[in-house]
Amino acid sequence: MVRVRRPRPLAPGHILEVAVQVLMLFVLWCLLFALAWPLALLALVLFPLVWLISLPLRLVGISVAALMALIKAILFLPARLLGLRGVRS
Repeated sequence: MVRVRRPRPLAPGHILEVAVQVLMLFVLWCLLFALAWPLALLALVLFPLVWLISLPLRLVGISVAALMALIKAILFLPARLLGLRGVRS
């Protein structure tokens, strides 16, 4: 039997948690701006560039994870065809 993972529904306070995290990030940036404004502006300019550079690395990570899942499925195929069950912990 194949176990399918279903996405969990969002918790009622999830939107609120994200809003609080964004507000805290903004407050910390304002504090950095007050203490060292050149560093704060540099962070504001460099963040999108770092995000763009990290996109290919994320794609590589997704590809490697998919390849590992394929290899696992191929290796466990004989056991699944014979009807063997895995040890559940």
